[in-house]
Amino acid sequence: MKFKNLVIESFAYAISDQEMTSEMIESDLSPLYERLKLPEGRLELMTGIKSRRVWAAGTKPSDLSTQAAEKLFLKSKIPKADVDLLIHASVCRDFLEPATASVVHANLGLSNKAMIFDLSNACLGVINAIVVAGNMIENGQIKTALIVSGENGGPLLQNTIRELLNNPEINRKNIKKYIANLTIGSAATALLMTHRDLSPSSPSILGGAALTDSSANHLCRGDGNTHSLVMETDSEELLKQGIILAKATWLNLLTELSWDNNSPDVVLTHQVGTAHEKLSLESLELTHKKTFKTYPRLGNTGSSALPITLMMAAEEGIITKGEKVALLGIGSGLSSIMLGVQW
Repeated sequence: MKFKNLVIESFAYAISDQEMTSEMIESDLSPLYERLKLPEGRLELMTGIKSRRVWAAGTKPSDLSTQAAEKLFLKSKIPKADVDLLIHASVCRDFLEPATASVVHANLGLSNKAMIFDLSNACLGVINAIVVAGNMIENGQIKTALIVSGENGGPLLQNTIRELLNNPEINRKNIKKYIANLTIGSAATALLMTHRDLSPSSPSILGGAALTDSSANHLCRGDGNTHSLVMETDSEELLKQGIILAKATWLNLLTELSWDNNSPDVVLTHQVGTAHEKLSLESLELTHKKTFKTYPRLGNTGSSALPITLMMAAEEGIITKGEKVALLGIGSGLSSIMLGVQW
């Protein structure tokens, strides 16, 4: 896929002030750690995640998405009235029906001419939404699209802690399928995508590549409850299959954009943890490139992980004007989308 006129006019994110450290989680799980004789510090050592943010109990995904979007419009030159499309793209949603996008639309007071829908694809939701909106902008169907994500990992985290403490059948072997749950964080992101004519100097989405390996759809599954999630993950096999898919997707991106491994100035991986980042960069032979990581302080924030990492890297000067950025997106299912960005 290639884009000629797709730009990021503005972006914003929101995170909670409340932190939950890996040390705090292990303290909550101390009875289990003692029973299974697990060493303290194991969670941070395995994942590289020191802390993650949590929202107050009862916070809705639409509240988070609205908060990030309101921050975006404080600096955007495009008014709310000009938004043609709103996509709510997070794993978390207020309810199964209607679309959480409808709540965000009402909260923001967007035009009744704006099309709305939810788009869900695990951690790839926002990246998928960029591609969908981008095609509509390129084809002249719309001029602007607001993409939002409100990820609230608190219910999953708390429910996992309760399960681990109250299930007497948990042992050193089957606890592994719950470890990924303990890496989940919370964050909200918003991006306003538009045609280059409306914002000529904004960062451009150049294009990218997408591949799917649906034979791996069983490796990470949640139960669908929007308020008290349960998820089980075969982390080792998911990582193995994910790297295989990522390598193939990367080769396709290089062909599509006429890049080689020296073309991007900055490479951003999906923020799962230490093992995923290390293997991704090594397998794609990108260890010599600048990168930036948010998982040590935010954990895995789902569909907001890659966009918030891009936003923070830009804020902190890791990405500078004119540089090329590679976004290495992957989500359980398995699905991979990788995009090239010209800052």
